[in-house]
Amino acid sequence: MGVLRLQLPTDPRWVNIVEKNIEEILTDHAWCEQKAATNAITIITNNSEHQDLVKDLLALAKEEIDHFEQVHNIIIKRGLKLGRERKDDYVNELYLYMKRSSDGSRVSSLVERLLFSAMIEARSCERFKVLSENIKDEELSVFYRELMESEAGHYTTFITYARKYGVGIDVEKRWREWLAYEESIIANYGKGETIHG
Repeated sequence: MGVLRLQLPTDPRWVNIVEKNIEEILTDHAWCEQKAATNAITIITNNSEHQDLVKDLLALAKEEIDHFEQVHNIIIKRGLKLGRERKDDYVNELYLYMKRSSDGSRVSSLVERLLFSAMIEARSCERFKVLSENIKDEELSVFYRELMESEAGHYTTFITYARKYGVGIDVEKRWREWLAYEESIIANYGKGETIHG
């Protein structure tokens, strides 16, 4: 999938599942944005000595919260309700892989967290593309097209900082391993009305 280098594309028929429960996909999406903002703040908290990273991830966190607000506004406009936060099994599998992969050093922990974040952004970007191209709802098609471009920028930010601060780590090799791992689990998803489900 081009620049994202994802190994397994989402079946466009996933959108048919999504369209049957718009309230669910919007609720799940809103919470994905909130978690993305929280993740960026966590990286800042643990790596505050990197001034450029702090600056860029603050901007990213603000953008994710703005996306949360945009999704919430769509929910309200449509007379729907923001449901409770959803568990994201896909992200949890990636999280466990990240924890297993770190050697415990600060550098390794930072690189793994950045690659974990890049992986989620890459798949979200791909899912938004599939939504924008296949959903019949005109408003959501335009909305997801715009967000797709934003997610691609976030993916690039995380990969760039992994390369910059991954001193002594073969970041390209690790990214290939992340891509292979993601391919091994994503086949189990794409069957639910959630962004990663």
